Amino acid sequence: MSWAELREQKRADRQAEAEQARLDADAAAERRIRQQQARAEQQRREAEQVAEQRRQAKAEASARRADRWRALRGWAAEHVVRLLIWPLALVSAVMAVPAMAEYGLGLYAGATGLALPILTELGMWAFALAVEVSRKRTPGAPVWALQLGVWVFAGVNFTLNVLHGLDRGWSAGAAMGLVSVAGVIAHQLTVAGPRRTPAERREATLARQVERKCLRVRRAAVRQAPVALDEHGTATVVYAPGRYVLTGHGRRLESAIDPTPADSTSGVPAGDPAWDVALADLIADAERQNSDHEESTPDSGGGVATLDVAGDQQESRADRGPIRGRVSRTLDQLRAEFTAAIEAGELDPTSAESIRKALRCAPKYARQLRDEHQRGEAR
Repeated sequence: MSWAELREQKRADRQAEAEQARLDADAAAERRIRQQQARAEQQRREAEQVAEQRRQAKAEASARRADRWRALRGWAAEHVVRLLIWPLALVSAVMAVPAMAEYGLGLYAGATGLALPILTELGMWAFALAVEVSRKRTPGAPVWALQLGVWVFAGVNFTLNVLHGLDRGWSAGAAMGLVSVAGVIAHQLTVAGPRRTPAERREATLARQVERKCLRVRRAAVRQAPVALDEHGTATVVYAPGRYVLTGHGRRLESAIDPTPADSTSGVPAGDPAWDVALADLIADAERQNSDHEESTPDSGGGVATLDVAGDQQESRADRGPIRGRVSRTLDQLRAEFTAAIEAGELDPTSAESIRKALRCAPKYARQLRDEHQRGEAR
């Protein structure tokens, strides 16, 4: 290779090396740019994430504040009376406690007297709050003993404050006494004993009347109930289910007439009250006894018969006890008796009067049995 060719080769190598160095520099610069862009993008994303977290935290804090404010407004709306009364009680205590402590300090000539407000103010308020808590937790429980404690301790507090104020005159004594009990009086009149509506008072009165009547009925049932005694000597009170009324000043039970016994076939009140059956029995007895006494003597007053209602002849008197009706029969029982009487030939199924006299039932049920029989034959 000649010298010129060698020099040209070296020059070409230097140019190639320079071009490679330039390419390497461009690649390095591009990498740096990409790295910077990646770092900037990462920083931007991190900043957006931090901002989003801050926005969420701010929104959650705002929602919590709104919830607390809403709960506070709801509580205030529900306890508006307490918010009006408790400041009065607080002012009363702030004015009465130091005065009573001063009075106790001078009365007992030592630090022991400083505990006097605990006996007067705290004792009074302990019973007052006990009344409120008892009415809230156990609405039906009596609170008269707690209320008595309130007024006893309030009286003690009032008396001691009056005696303390009398050192400066009657007006001062009266003012200090009234201030000491003003808070608890307001509390008892409003918070501890909320007023009920007229409808609530009427419902409470009816509930008490029902409770008292049920208690009287149970006592009368225990007095009248027979006792079943087994071979081991164990006694069991036996009650007779049914409907009863209280008589004898609430000491006895008498069977009551059910005005609407249910028809077992249709589920609708059949209209077969015990009174109708008893009335039909009375009519039948009167007709039979009048027919037996048609030949009465002139001095017998026309032969008026005394009806046998309770199983024996009894004279009608003003002080006579309640008349016990006969045991009522359902429409199903009358139907069964009607069928048996037809088979025995004891009545004419086409005559309502024959059915009434044979079964001794009310005329309307006799007509109903006659119509049912005729419809059955028509089918």
